[in-house]
Amino acid sequence: MTYANSTHSAEIGLGGRFGALVRTVQDRARKRRVYNVTLGELRNLSDRDLMDLGMHRSMIHEVAREAAYGK
Repeated sequence: MTYANSTHSAEIGLGGRFGALVRTVQDRARKRRVYNVTLGELRNLSDRDLMDLGMHRSMIHEVAREAAYGK
């Protein structure tokens, strides 16, 4: 049986961890902006326009979530 062991030094330091935190916050803010913009645009459409897109008004949150977070 073969085992693989991978270790790497985690000597990032305080500056690296702070940088990672800033990038995480920026990424979450960007995704939230995409969600809010998509949600607003879909809410402004008429029921007829939504039907043309193959959507029902109850699907708006799900579609906005998928656009922003890919889930």
